[in-house]
Amino acid sequence: MHIPVLLHAAVEALALKPDGIYVDATFGRGGHSRLILSGLGECGRLIALDRDPAAVLSSAAITDQRFYIRHGSFSRVREILQTMGITQIDGVLLDLGVSSPQLEDTARGFSFRSAGPLDMRMDTSGGQTASEWLSTVTESELEWVIKEYGEERFARQVARAIITARTRQPIVTTLQLAEIVAAVVRARQRDSKRHPATRTFQAIRIYLNQELEELALVLPQCVDLLNPGGRLVAISFHSLEDRMVKQFIRSAASADNLPRGVPVREEELQRFSKQTLRTVGRAIRSDELEVAENVRSRSAVMRVGEKI
Repeated sequence: MHIPVLLHAAVEALALKPDGIYVDATFGRGGHSRLILSGLGECGRLIALDRDPAAVLSSAAITDQRFYIRHGSFSRVREILQTMGITQIDGVLLDLGVSSPQLEDTARGFSFRSAGPLDMRMDTSGGQTASEWLSTVTESELEWVIKEYGEERFARQVARAIITARTRQPIVTTLQLAEIVAAVVRARQRDSKRHPATRTFQAIRIYLNQELEELALVLPQCVDLLNPGGRLVAISFHSLEDRMVKQFIRSAASADNLPRGVPVREEELQRFSKQTLRTVGRAIRSDELEVAENVRSRSAVMRVGEKI
């Protein structure tokens, strides 16, 4: 069962207008979407996006006529909305990272705790699997990915072990990869509660799905799409994601300050010559009760920006 993180806090942060148009850019299993719909009036609309075909399929359970869903990455949000004749919205929610159903489905290959094919694709309709990538990646590139996206101290040793192991046999299952990584990391770390393969799996998943690149592309689009007073709500589970969201909102809340690490087109430069967002409150984290009910919420950080 998927338990939405910061469910009520996130929907409250959107400051729903009964007749507003909202985007749930990461539908998952629809927990946030259902609560948003409960706060909309008859003329309100909710457009959900997800690049996971399984998530889109699960949306069939929502029969509300105010609800629409499209398969696609949230980096295409402007394009997708334009096909629906929508140019402005009143709020957008980004619930980043991997969902519980994705982690718990052994066929998806996201978890290092159970046996399954080493896939890791969020969009299973195309693209390269983790197993395919590991079969050809160079040691230097693999080390960079593990260090950059996993912030793994032993990236060099892990990369070397993976490259050595693949010369003996292809790495095609989650447990194969987890055992290779664990053998290296366990020998170096002491008294850690974190599974030794956590950072490596995280790094490969983020790289393979271009999660940070997708985030960098969607944030400026959200600002463009929002009506004055509209809210951008982003829930992050990784320090790199949260840093990007934090810096973007801070930059957009300051005049003459281009956002760091976010690509900006020439036609968008004028927008960043003036303040476009205001920061709403401080970063919000899950409380002890929520963490006790859903351990995956412990790393969640929510930030909110409002269009000026």
